[in-house]
Amino acid sequence: MQRGLAQQKLEPTLLRFIGNTISVVLNITLVIAILGYFGVQTTSFAALLAGAGLAIGTAWGGLLSNFAAGIFLVVLRPFKVGDFIAAGGVTGTVEEVGLFVTSINTPDNVRTFVGNNKLFSDSIQNFSTNAYRRVELTAQVSGAADFKAMKAALKARIHAIPNVLAEPGVDVVISKFTLEGPVLAIRPYTHNDHYWQVTFDTNAAIREVLGNGVFPGPMPVIGVKHLNDAAPRA
Repeated sequence: MQRGLAQQKLEPTLLRFIGNTISVVLNITLVIAILGYFGVQTTSFAALLAGAGLAIGTAWGGLLSNFAAGIFLVVLRPFKVGDFIAAGGVTGTVEEVGLFVTSINTPDNVRTFVGNNKLFSDSIQNFSTNAYRRVELTAQVSGAADFKAMKAALKARIHAIPNVLAEPGVDVVISKFTLEGPVLAIRPYTHNDHYWQVTFDTNAAIREVLGNGVFPGPMPVIGVKHLNDAAPRA
């Protein structure tokens, strides 16, 4: 059935969820059929199974809530297999939405299983939905540096980085001021697939532009008040 559904170009998230559900149902049906073949009264067994299911369901309410949340995740589709998300305290790529848990591969290549109910009841950030994503970086600069020249140099260098989008353009603005000087907010845009490559390459570009000796380095400015050594006379 999974092969047949795959030939119909069914979405992978729904395909795997349906496959897992059918597998569980067929295994239970197989057990009942085998017991009936050996003469066990399957009617009473089914009633016993239903009673046990009710008792187990009462005791394992969390398991049933995970199953219900899994259905809602498949129907509402806040994310699908292959999306890069942050939810339930985990950030990574969705591998499978199962009956009770969702498996996620984190960026450090660790397979993590999160309960469906935890995902559904938490805020979900889907980084793969939009066409591009903004990289957030900062750089401390000197207050004596020529901001316009520095901004132009940074923009030109960062635009030369592979996979940095031309539109929207790179943002280079002053985010705040410190004793050492202004702090620049540097924000290139890229597709989610190239986020880390652009992040690391932009850090290297910032070091290259600001560390080549053209612009002065940040230095803390401390004012010192000189007092007269002579005490005032009455």
